[in-house]
Amino acid sequence: MSNVFKVVLSLCSVAYLAACAAPQEEFVVVEPEPISQEPVYTGKYK
Repeated sequence: MSNVFKVVLSLCSVAYLAACAAPQEEFVVVEPEPISQEPVYTGKYK
């Protein structure tokens, strides 16, 4: 086999293996927002 054919075959093999590889899951950390309390009703003029 010629060297060009070997190079093309190896590149195709690498591309095939990369396309069929299992997808990697992204690990995303979401920080929760702080919970605020509602103001307490203390009357009309307090």
